[in-house]
Amino acid sequence: MSFPASLPAADLGRYFKVIQDAVDIRNHYELLKWLQGDIQSYLPHEIMIAAWGDFHLGLIRHDIVSNLPGVRTEYYSTELLHPFLLEMFEHWVEIGKKSFILGSVKSGFALEDSGIKCALGGALKDMRSSLIHGISDARGRHDCLYVMLSTKVRHEELSRNAMQNLLPYLDTALRQVAHLPRQNEMLNPQEATSEANDELLSSREIEIMSRVRQGKTNIEIAQILDISAFTVKNHLQRVFKKLGVFNRTQAVSKFETTQKAFRD
Repeated sequence: MSFPASLPAADLGRYFKVIQDAVDIRNHYELLKWLQGDIQSYLPHEIMIAAWGDFHLGLIRHDIVSNLPGVRTEYYSTELLHPFLLEMFEHWVEIGKKSFILGSVKSGFALEDSGIKCALGGALKDMRSSLIHGISDARGRHDCLYVMLSTKVRHEELSRNAMQNLLPYLDTALRQVAHLPRQNEMLNPQEATSEANDELLSSREIEIMSRVRQGKTNIEIAQILDISAFTVKNHLQRVFKKLGVFNRTQAVSKFETTQKAFRD
């Protein structure tokens, strides 16, 4: 029996009220109140991270909704969360774009590797379970990813089913809330790429691109530099944005051109 048909009759009224209330949300306070209310019975969590944009190019924005101290959207740039969000998105795609549950070990690895050293990083590492699902935009490249994290419970199959059923309403609620201005520079991918072109590659990025130029894989580069393959991938995402390219071949070509110009 599928959710919500599997809910007791007494719970159905509360479930449909959750759906109805989602339509009326207009600001961050109302969104937080809604997420901390009856929806907790179906999607228990202390932190919700919503991310959207072009994940393939690493052009992502985010919202963090939580009542935990210091865990707010405006305190953290999307770059800080890129490794975690990209890993979750790619796993979601690999399993056929279905909701999935991760324990703390999986989440902890990604977060430690991303170098998050702040209130958010500490809070995320305390989470016992992560419930993830997304919505793919088949007409564009504006995919959305939702991550529900809980310190108190391990999400079960019922929560996973609830996520699949409630996600459209969660998405509707978020889309009715104005985005915080801090990340507005990412609204236009072309502008973001143009700005990135003006940035010089760091010494680590140059080192990694030199290995890419030699035909090394991410795993091989990680072994040579004594870092994780995930960290290599994260650096390459930044390089692609700075060079305004979409893949390794284009990156190598642009890298060779810029290096030659620099030597000359």
